[in-house]
Amino acid sequence: MPDKAKSKPSEGKASGEVEGTKIAKPAKGNKPNALQQPLQPSAELGAVVGEEKLARGEAVSKVWAYIKANKLQNPKDGREILADDKLRKVFGKDKVTMFEMNKHLAQHLK
Repeated sequence: MPDKAKSKPSEGKASGEVEGTKIAKPAKGNKPNALQQPLQPSAELGAVVGEEKLARGEAVSKVWAYIKANKLQNPKDGREILADDKLRKVFGKDKVTMFEMNKHLAQHLK
């Protein structure tokens, strides 16, 4: 049976690496990723989620809380959001699907 190709001891290994194990890389720091980056909501979106900076995920959660608290989901199709006056300013129309909601929110987060 032929031996598998062997590499030289110093090739392809980080310092201190033992054969067959990997050393954990240091964390990249505490730099937030794109979803965690604090963003400033527009005045229109601020009327729904508040004026302070918040992460995109937090903004979406607060909009969903607002939608549920005000019973703005279409009872016949839960994927559809029926905008009230505040959300109409954010969405630009009377009805949006939950899938297109994020596209509209992105335009109001900078």
